[in-house]
Parts: sequence; structure tokens; C-alpha cells
Amino acid sequence: MRLHVAIPLRWSDFDAYAHVNNAEMLRLLEEARIQAFWRPDEGSGPAVATAILDARPGAEVSSLIARQEIEYLAPIPYMRAPVDIEMWIGRIGGASLEVCYELYSPVGVEPRILFTRAATTLVMVTAATGRPKRITDDLRAVWEPYVEQAVSFTKRA
Repeated sequence: MRLHVAIPLRWSDFDAYAHVNNAEMLRLLEEARIQAFWRPDEGSGPAVATAILDARPGAEVSSLIARQEIEYLAPIPYMRAPVDIEMWIGRIGGASLEVCYELYSPVGVEPRILFTRAATTLVMVTAATGRPKRITDDLRAVWEPYVEQAVSFTKRA
């Protein structure tokens, strides 16, 4: 099963070549990850089922990015409708998980275009020490329905 996270593009995401700048792609993925995994603040609206991490200041556990890989398949032009980021978990380890992404044209836009594939390895750490912390059984239970084969990069040398 995959999550679908809609992320709007900002005019400032674009560069002189009139497409999303590569550095801004990391921000788009970050925004999708926050919506998918961070519990929202009280009163800020409903969250997706996977949004269970407490990322507020003072939280006992935080997540750190250990690795990211992005494969650009087509330039993303400016669009007013939000891009559709499909997300799933490629692997859940002891203290880490691999978040996989495919970034598509907005829902309903035809033809549907796959612009980007990416993967991020997150490591759960104890905030006070920065040491890895095992992923709890509760987190695993929520995330396991979203585990499928990791993203397959096609442009590897």
C-alpha cells in the first residue's frame, strides 16, 4: 500500500531553466515525509494513519537522515496543482527505515508523468544522546502495511 501526499510547488522552487531546482527537490521530499510521518499539532487537522512520530521540541526520539538518493527522470515544470508524491517504506530495520518516493504530475493531469524516484534512509535516535533507538513494535505495526519492494533506480552505472 502507498501513501499519496499532495505537495504544492512554490514559484521559488524553480531555477533559471524553468524547472524545479535539484536542491528544492530535497525540500519537496522533506515536506512529504513530514506530512506522512510527523504527528500534527493539536487542532491542525487530521493526519494520515502513518503520522505518529512526535517531532516537537523536547521529544524523546528524533529521526536523522542517514542517506538520500534521487533519480531525476523529467524536469518538473511550474504547475498550480500540487504534485502527487507516492510514498512507501522499502525496509524497516532495527533503528532505521527506508522511505521510498515516486513524484508524479498532479492527480487528474493526463498523461501522468513520473518526474522523480527517490529514497531516504531515516535513523531513529534518542534525542538526548543522538544514539540509535530501536523502532518500537507500535511503530512497526503502523508502518508495516506500507512496506513493499524498495524503489528501483534505473539510471545506475
